[in-house]
Amino acid sequence: MSPISTAPATVRALEVPGARLHYEVRGEGPLVVLVGAPMDARAFAPLADLLAVDHTVLTTDPRGINRSPVDDPDQDSTPQLRADDVSRLLSHLDAGPAVVLGSSGGAVTALALVQTHPEQVHTVVAHEPPVEELLEDREQRHARTEDIIATYLSGDVTGAWRKFFAQANIALPEDACEAMFGGERDRQQVADERRWFEHELRATVRWQPDLAALRSASTRILVGIGVDSAGQSCDRASKALAAALGIEPTMFPGDHTGFAEDPDRFATRLRTVLRAK
Repeated sequence: MSPISTAPATVRALEVPGARLHYEVRGEGPLVVLVGAPMDARAFAPLADLLAVDHTVLTTDPRGINRSPVDDPDQDSTPQLRADDVSRLLSHLDAGPAVVLGSSGGAVTALALVQTHPEQVHTVVAHEPPVEELLEDREQRHARTEDIIATYLSGDVTGAWRKFFAQANIALPEDACEAMFGGERDRQQVADERRWFEHELRATVRWQPDLAALRSASTRILVGIGVDSAGQSCDRASKALAAALGIEPTMFPGDHTGFAEDPDRFATRLRTVLRAK
């Protein structure tokens, strides 16, 4: 087991245009930012504790999720809006340039940040970004995403999740969706889930990366893929992004959520990757 920081996180909030961002800071040393979407700071806490032994680690709840309320609940959460939020947090902390590890929708956020504020980020690890605009079947995928959203908004929660996992090519046991998303559930979890389906999913998977801007940025860009994600949608999208940028994917332990399921192995791999040049 790797050493773990036992110092409590400093918890604060930052007012930004249209939202109040919950954020947490742990440790001391070079700055690492862990970004998710829709995952909030809690999902990254075990990894943050491991990295905080020798880094300052910033985690945050994305706008509209959990402890980061928004002024307009009907406003869509776009990658650019979320990137602007991360930029403001970095300016507020006055630390960096930073390493930014973004996972899933957070990886799209991190890439959007590189396009607008490369000076704030010296290394980005984009772990399994769902950049579907780079896939040949993007139009069919977008149509299925619209069907998934409509299914959820009709009230068929488990049906929407079944369609989502089928689209992601993630195999689950027959009754898994009912076990995870049926019956009584935490009210905050349901609120965050609804916001993701209604105001975040579409804008995230339809985001078009500016490949020229990413290629020319001073930021070191790594595209991470879980070794157990082979054949899944984010595996395909991540490989397409790496190919478009002319780089080889960087493999990490686990699958799409390897950072949360095995944070010790993930942290070890991340340290190795960051030391390499």
